[in-house]
Amino acid sequence: MLRDFVNLLFPNYCLSCQEVLIKSEQWLCTNCFFELPQTNYHLALDNPVAQKFYGRVPITYAMALYKFRSGNRVQQLIHHLKYGNKPAIGELLGEIYASYLLQKTWDSNFDCIVPVPLHPHRVRERGYNQSDYFAKGIAALLEIPWYNNCLQRIKHTSTQTQKGKEERLYNLRDAFYVVNTSLIQGKHVLLVDDIITTGATLEACALPLLAAGAKEVSIAAIGVVE
Repeated sequence: MLRDFVNLLFPNYCLSCQEVLIKSEQWLCTNCFFELPQTNYHLALDNPVAQKFYGRVPITYAMALYKFRSGNRVQQLIHHLKYGNKPAIGELLGEIYASYLLQKTWDSNFDCIVPVPLHPHRVRERGYNQSDYFAKGIAALLEIPWYNNCLQRIKHTSTQTQKGKEERLYNLRDAFYVVNTSLIQGKHVLLVDDIITTGATLEACALPLLAAGAKEVSIAAIGVVE
């Protein structure tokens, strides 16, 4: 009853259309949620995300939940997740994606989840790593551990937004380091991030994980730029 009273005084609004949310809705209204452009890449092994890594790094499975385009609802959600102090959005999206992964048609089980780390300087600025929350949401439903103390970012780089693939790769060279190899040795690691653009960041993370003894690395993200 107290929650209903608080919602009456301070209603929550849809992050996309600004309509008042009803009690059962979180962050987005039902209409906006069902209009999010799903990829369904978890149902197809040979998909546009997987193709980004062909000939670059041996990735077992690669997928993204939504299609990310400038100005679309996915961009709005991720903007609030990263810059709006709403990390719980990442956890919710992780739970949603995990429910889809449980229905996958291919036979593979992940042993653990590793989120792409931010440099400590960036974490201090933002207050959290958005990929941690995405990992946490997936791990809860898949009932597997997630580790944010396994892979560290040891090189602080400028924003990657305006860089091309080759420049991104050069910028990220030797940027990541595995500090707890025992957590991933002989394991199938699901590496997760918020957005895939060229795949350079995920490639730079996957290579040291494999070098440190991970049996396999797969990739999942909230969105993929199209």
